[in-house]
Formats: sequence, structure tokens, C-alpha cells
Amino acid sequence: MGQFWEQGQIILDLLGGWPLRLLDGVLVVLLVYTLLVLIGERRTLWMVRGFIMLLLAATISRNVGLALLAFVLDKLVIGSAVAMAFILQGEFRRLLEQIGRGRLGQLLVIADRELVPEPNSAIDELVDAVKELSQNRIGALIIVETDRPIDERDFSVPGVRLNAEISRELLQTIFQTSTLLHDGAVLVRGSRVLAAGVILPISERSASRQLGTRHRAAMGITERVEDCLCIVVSEETGSISMAEGGKLNRPLTSSKLRELLSDRLSLSVDRDSVSPQLRSLSKRLLRQGRAFWQRLPFVPSSAPRGKQ
Repeated sequence: MGQFWEQGQIILDLLGGWPLRLLDGVLVVLLVYTLLVLIGERRTLWMVRGFIMLLLAATISRNVGLALLAFVLDKLVIGSAVAMAFILQGEFRRLLEQIGRGRLGQLLVIADRELVPEPNSAIDELVDAVKELSQNRIGALIIVETDRPIDERDFSVPGVRLNAEISRELLQTIFQTSTLLHDGAVLVRGSRVLAAGVILPISERSASRQLGTRHRAAMGITERVEDCLCIVVSEETGSISMAEGGKLNRPLTSSKLRELLSDRLSLSVDRDSVSPQLRSLSKRLLRQGRAFWQRLPFVPSSAPRGKQ
């Protein structure tokens, strides 16, 4: 056994250690693939991508000889890893459970995720709620994220977290004047109502005197945050407006609002899952790997042989 081990070491030395480097690269690819499978959410993947870029920058700085920069980047990597451990605690818990049970193979299998509402379904619920609120002349203010999550620091007051499935009934209930949260705004991400009672900054632009506080707040948040829309229902007239980029589009019909939301939110869902792309990629790689393995001369063919 010892002689066999020594011969293996000699072969590795003759090869220059490239098999180990190849194995190292394959393991890193598998680790990244596992993280993508576990996360499966595009917004969170941006955070993971930033962490990987920090890690690469720290490695390059260390190899180049920029000691001070490498030291600072190493500390940032450690802090980011700790922050991600808190943010992705559910995914990390699943990872540790699978490792503890010895089911490492299941980590590389993309499980079918729970069904989430289609974008049009969330838009229908939102538009129907706005239509009802407009007909009843109930004031409303709804922030809709279009791409990246809004930082809570952009709000004057973050409001009360709900994290509930969007529905016409829920939105109508929130904006009833008898509720405690009706004066603030509602934050919508995909098909989830994240928070209610959000207080928004007021626009500093000069505007018509006919515009109330809700309209100026809608203009203010869209001036500060590019990746969002803000829907306003006037309490006095029941008219529907939508702010984008600090500009107010009014008045709108419910059909026009549906059209605008469909154009802006065609790619927005509760979880922007990348699983279908990963699934097709993994299947394609498995097929190619199986075909390559069967072409090797020392692998016996599994095809049935005809009678000779």
C-alpha cells in the first residue's frame, strides 16, 4: 500500500500537480453550482455575485503583493460571509441538514420549487384592488419594486412588515380609513406585500396645488429610487395616477394601469427563479458527460449485442 502511494506521488510530481488543480477547480464549480441551486433567487444571487467578486479581488491582491489592500478585502470578505450567514440562514440550514444526513447527492439535484403566482396574477390582484379603491374613493399609495430591492433607508419610516401574499382583499383592507396603516404606503415586491404604513419622503419639486400629499410622496420616492413605481389613488376624486422617475402619469384608467404594469413588471415575480436555466444546463452537461464516458475505449458498451 505504501509503495502504491509513493508511486502515485511520483506520478503527480511528474505531471506538475495539474490533476490537483483540475480537481480543485471542479470542486469550486460544484460548490458554486450548489449555492445557486439552494438560493434560486435572482435578487439574492446579486449579493452572492458581489461576495464572489470580493473574494476574487482579495485573492488577486494577495498574489500580486498588495498587502494592505488584501488585508482590507479579507476583512470585508469575513464580514460579508457573516452577514450572508444571517440573511441566508434558511439555505444554510438546509445545506447543513443535507450534509449531516449524508445526502450530498441531493444538493446537486434541483428540486421543483413550490408554485408561485404568475406575474399577471399579481398584477390582476393589484389592478383590481386599485379599481375598487378608486370607485369607492378610498385613498391609497402603493410602491411596486421593478428590479432591485428598495433600501429601507430611502423611506422616512420603514413601516410594519407583513410579507403576505398579495390579494385584492388585503390591499382594500389595509387602506380602509378605520385601520391603523391606511395613511402610509404599501410596499409590493413581486407577488408579496412586504410592508404597510410606510412613510415616504415628499418631493421637493414644484407641483400643481391640486396634488395632495400622496402624489408628492409618490413623486418623492420615485425621484430617490429608480427601480420602483408608485401608484396613487386620490381620496378626493378617486383618480388613479402612477409615478415613475419623479414624474406623475395621470389620470389613468384601470386598463391603462394594467398595461403599464405589464410592461414594467413582465420579468418580476415573487422569486425570480433561475432553476429552469440551471436544470437545462445540468441536463445538457450530464448528457455530454455520459456521451464522453461511453466513448472511452476502456468502458464497455451497455448496448445489447446482436447474435453472431
